Amino acid sequence: MKNYQKILFPYAYNILGSVEDAKDAVQDVLTKHISIEKKHFENETGYLVKSVINQSINIKNRKRKIASYKIWLPEPISTEKTDDNIKREEIISYSMLVLLENLTPKERAVYILKIAFSYSHKEIAEVISLSIENSRKILSRAKAKLTNHTIDCDRGRPSDSSSYMDNYVQTIKNGDVRRLEKMLSEDILLYADGGEDIKVVRELTIGKKATIDLLLYVFKTYQKSLSIKTTEINHQPALLFFKDKTLINCQVFDLKGDKTHRIFSVIDPNKLKSLSL
Repeated sequence: MKNYQKILFPYAYNILGSVEDAKDAVQDVLTKHISIEKKHFENETGYLVKSVINQSINIKNRKRKIASYKIWLPEPISTEKTDDNIKREEIISYSMLVLLENLTPKERAVYILKIAFSYSHKEIAEVISLSIENSRKILSRAKAKLTNHTIDCDRGRPSDSSSYMDNYVQTIKNGDVRRLEKMLSEDILLYADGGEDIKVVRELTIGKKATIDLLLYVFKTYQKSLSIKTTEINHQPALLFFKDKTLINCQVFDLKGDKTHRIFSVIDPNKLKSLSL
């Protein structure tokens, strides 16, 4: 039997932005599939992909209704090393996952299938039980919602990101404001997600000066004694902050050229579990 968990997980995760929810969606579909009478499936993989996508849409709809906090960031996945249980190359970039939170679950599914998985509108219509024309309209509506955002569809890691991140860490440790000013874009945004249990200093910080002030304050107050590891999260450069062996914070960087345009800071311990393992 094929390793369906590996095949199905990226579809679920890209729609849900949660490792645990994605695993649950895949497990629910596979359990149901095994329990029913064995049928002849002309395309068993296609049937399971369809089931997982629709299950993920339903879960995402439920989660949206009960969400109680302002800033919600996806659960980060390490793409630095290969994993036999996950098709890492099909995991969407972190910046794109954040942007896709602007869409409804169905819009998100259509967008992902078309842009990330190169499905035709005919294939999308069959998967989500739409007409081809409706699939086109949903994609058009999704693109319109994202029109004011820059979407980086390149899943590759920037060639110079390693040296950039090393320089950034040294700059933060030195408290070098002038050097930080050169590394950050004027319109930089810093998002912070502490989940329901951890109160962050500020959920959203806008602009270079405010971001620098916050980064240096947080480092001096909370991170100075932590060990820092550079890594790759969802195909983007990132920093992991450890207290002894406990992961405290994951920061994902959206780099364009030699500037950071977005920093996504995940402090929610529930979202750091998969990285800690």
